[in-house]
Amino acid sequence: MTLLAVSHGTSSPEGQRAVAALVESVARARPELDVVGGFVDVQQPDVAASLAALDPRGIVVVVPLLLSAGYHVHVDLREDLAAAEDHTTALAAALGPDDRLVTLLARRLTEAGLRPDDRVVLAAAGSSDQRAVVDCAEMAGRLGLLLRRDVGLGFISAATPRLADAVIDARAQAPGARVVLASYLLAPGYFAALAHQAGADVVSAPLLVANRFPPAELVALVGDRYDGAVASSLASSSAEVLS
Repeated sequence: MTLLAVSHGTSSPEGQRAVAALVESVARARPELDVVGGFVDVQQPDVAASLAALDPRGIVVVVPLLLSAGYHVHVDLREDLAAAEDHTTALAAALGPDDRLVTLLARRLTEAGLRPDDRVVLAAAGSSDQRAVVDCAEMAGRLGLLLRRDVGLGFISAATPRLADAVIDARAQAPGARVVLASYLLAPGYFAALAHQAGADVVSAPLLVANRFPPAELVALVGDRYDGAVASSLASSSAEVLS
C-alpha cells in the first residue's frame, strides 16, 4: 500500500524542507506503508508523474496535505485519479477542519507571545471554492472556543474578507489592542510572507516550521486521513458486492 502525500508546492526553500520533513516523519511513523510525496502546483513531481513512478499493481491512497477541501481536492485531484487507469486509487479528506490543527494553531500563538487582550484573526490562504471558505470559518470558530475569545477570519487571496480588511476590522473593534494573526498555513512560503504584510502587530508561524521536527499532531493526522480513506474504500467495495 502506498500513501501519496500531495501538497500544494512552493518555491520557498524553507517551505520545501518543512513539507519534506513532514512526509519523512509520516514514513517513519507508518513503516508498513510506502510513503511518497507529490504536488498539485509549483513543484515536481505532479500527481500524474508520481503515480506513473509507482507499481501499477499496488493500491495508492492520495492524502492531500491541504488544510481545506477546495478546488485542488474536489477537481484537480479527482481528475488526476480518474485519469490514472493503471492504478487502484483512493482520495483521502483534506487535513482540516480538525481539532488537532486548532491545538497546533493555539500553540503557535503562544509561541508568538499571545496576550489576554490581543485580538486574534485566523489568516487563511483563501479559495474560490465556497466549501473551503466554510471550512476555514469553522476553524476560526473552533479556535475561538479553545482560546475563549472571538477569532476573526481573513483570506490572503481569492475570498473575502481580505486579510488586510479583517485586520482593520479587528482594530476598530478593540482600539489600542494588538492584532495577532494565527497563520492557518501549512508551511513557510509566498502566502506566509503576504500574511506579514497585512498590517497586524504579530503573526504566528505556520503549522510547519523549517528546521524543526513536524508536530506529532500533524503526522498523526496525515496517517488518520489515510486510514479513513482505506476504511471508506473498503466499505464502498462491500456495499457493491452486497448490492
